[in-house]
Amino acid sequence: MSTLDRISQPSDLRDLSDAELDELAEEIRERLIVAVAAHGGHLGPNLGVVELTMAIHRVFDSPRDRVVFDTGHQAYVHKMLTGRASAFDQLRMEGGLSGYPSQAESDHDVVENSHASTSLSYADGLAKANMVTGRPDHVVAVIGDGALTGGMAWEALNNIAADADRRLVIVVNDNGRSYRPTVGGLANHLARLRTNPRYEPALRAVRERLTNTNNAVGQATYEALHAIKKGLKDALYPQGMFEDLGLKYIGPIDGHDRPAVEKALTQARTFGGPAIVHVITTKGQGYDIAVANEEDQMHQAKAFDRLTGEALAVEPTSWTSVFRDELVRIGDERHDVVAITAAMLSPTGLDAFADKFPERTYDVGIAEQHAVTSAAGLALGGLHPVVAVYSTFLNRAFDQVLLDVALHKCGVTFVLDRAGVTGDDGPSHNGMWDMSILQVVPTLRLAAPRDGSRLRELLREAVTVEDAPTVVRFPKGGVTADVDAIGQVGRCDVLLRDGAEDVLVVAAGPMVRQALDAAALLRAQGIGVTVVDPRWVKPLDPALVDLAARHRLLVTVEDSGRVGGMGSVLTQMLADADVRTPVRVHGVTQEFFDHAKRDVLLERMGLTGEAIAADALARL
Repeated sequence: MSTLDRISQPSDLRDLSDAELDELAEEIRERLIVAVAAHGGHLGPNLGVVELTMAIHRVFDSPRDRVVFDTGHQAYVHKMLTGRASAFDQLRMEGGLSGYPSQAESDHDVVENSHASTSLSYADGLAKANMVTGRPDHVVAVIGDGALTGGMAWEALNNIAADADRRLVIVVNDNGRSYRPTVGGLANHLARLRTNPRYEPALRAVRERLTNTNNAVGQATYEALHAIKKGLKDALYPQGMFEDLGLKYIGPIDGHDRPAVEKALTQARTFGGPAIVHVITTKGQGYDIAVANEEDQMHQAKAFDRLTGEALAVEPTSWTSVFRDELVRIGDERHDVVAITAAMLSPTGLDAFADKFPERTYDVGIAEQHAVTSAAGLALGGLHPVVAVYSTFLNRAFDQVLLDVALHKCGVTFVLDRAGVTGDDGPSHNGMWDMSILQVVPTLRLAAPRDGSRLRELLREAVTVEDAPTVVRFPKGGVTADVDAIGQVGRCDVLLRDGAEDVLVVAAGPMVRQALDAAALLRAQGIGVTVVDPRWVKPLDPALVDLAARHRLLVTVEDSGRVGGMGSVLTQMLADADVRTPVRVHGVTQEFFDHAKRDVLLERMGLTGEAIAADALARL
C-alpha cells in the first residue's frame, strides 16, 4: 500500500518520517497529474501547494482547527490528506469528488468558496466565534497573492488586525499568479521581493533562524525573529505593508521546503494572535510541462496527455473565441472602445484585444466591483468600455452596475461568459443568476445570442449604446450552428412558423436548439408551432404580446432562472395587457446544483426538446 493510501486523516501525517513525507509528496503529485489528465481540473495550483498543505495539516488539527482555502482551486491536496485520495479517479465526475471544497464530502471542508478574496472574511468570523464561545482553536486562512488584489481581502485584514488576541493564521501563498501573472501595486511589491538579488541570502537567514528555534516559542522568540527581518529591511521591504496594519509577519519562506514551512506555522500558531506566514511557491511544481506553460501554468487544464501536456480532444470553436475575434475587429474600427478584465484576460477572450491594443486594455486584478465603477469612469471620460467577466462573478458587482453605471447613464458593455448552466465546476460557477438579477436594473439592455453570427451582431449593437449599460451573455463550450431567421416580429427573429397558430415558443439564446427540437415533435403531432428568438431579452419587444394573443399556448425556454427571468417577465407583460393565453415557463430552478455535465443538468430540469414538447401537448 502506498504512503498516500495509508492517510485516512490529517493526524496520520504526524507519524511519518521525513523520508516518508518526501515520498508522500511525490505520490500526491503523481495522483494529481493522473486524475487531472483524465478528467481535467485545476492542476497547476495544486502542484504548487503540496508541501504547504502537508505542513498545515501536520501543525494544525483539522477539523477542530478550521482551514479555509481561498477560491478552493488548490484544495485537491487537502482532499487527499483528509481521506479522499482513493476517490480521485472520479474527480469532477457526476457523483464523484467536487473540484472545490464541499461540506457534503467532509467535515474538513469548512466553506464551499469558489469565488476569490473571501477566505479572510470567513476566517475573521470563525475566529470571532471561537472567542465568543471560548474555543481555544485556531483558524487558518490560505490566500494567494492573486486573491489579495480583491478589495474584500483588505477589508478583512483591516478587521483582523483590530484584535490582537484572535487565534488566526493567514498563509499567503505567493506564486506571482492568479490565472496569469498578478497585477497591481501589491504584485509589484511582492515581485520586488522575489527578484531582489538579496532575497536568497535573506531567505537562508530566516530559514536558519527557524531551523535553530525550538518549536515551543513565544513572544521572546518571535521578537528575535522579528529583529532579523528588521535588519534585512531593505531586502524584505514588502512585509512592511502587513506590519503597518498591526499584523505579525513571518517570512518569506520557501513553500516547497516543508520543514521550514512547518517551523514558520508553528511560530505563528504559538504566538497567540493574528499572524501572516508568507510562503513563496511555484505553480505547477514537480511537473515541468506545467511550469513551462507560459499561458497559465496549467491553472485549469482540459483532459491531456501527461507525457506531452497536449489536450486529448480538439476543442470546437467556442463562444469565447467568437467574441475574442469580433472584439478585435471592433477595436480596429473604433478607437474609443477599451477592454477591462478582472484577472481573467485569456479565459474571457480579451487576450487578443490586449495583444493588439495593450494601451486600451486594463487588468484590474480580482476586483469586479472596481472593474465596473472604473468602467463607469471610462465611459464618463468619453470611451466605451467592454467589461468581460464570467456571469457568476458579475453577481459580486451588482450595486456598481445599478448605481454607478445605470444611474449615471454610462455606456458600458458587459460580456458575460459562462452564462447559464456550466456544470462541471459546481454550484458556485453556474451563471444562472444574471438574467434575474439584472432584470431590475432600469435602462439596462440584455442580449442573448443564439449562435455565433448573432453574437457578432448583438455585440456590435451593444457597443453603439452610449446612454445605458448593455449586456451580452453566452454559455460555456462550443458555439452552436447558425440558425437564420425566416422573418421578423418587431425586433424579434422568427425561426419557424408552420401550420395553425397553436403554440408560440419564445426561446432565449442557445436554448433555441431545444425549442426547435420541441417544435419538430409538436409538428409531428399535427400541432402548429411558431418559434421566436427575441435577441434582446431585456427589454422584451411588446410585439411578443400581440403574437402570444393569437396563439393557444405560449411556451418560454431559457437557461436562466425561472424567477425573474425572461418567462417571468413575459408572463407579467401578458397579464398587464390582459392577454389570457396560458404560459408555460421552462427555465432553471433557483437552487444549488451538484457538479455534472451541462446536458445532464438540463435534462434533469426538463430543458430538452422532448420534455418541452410533452409539457405543451399536456396543456393543449
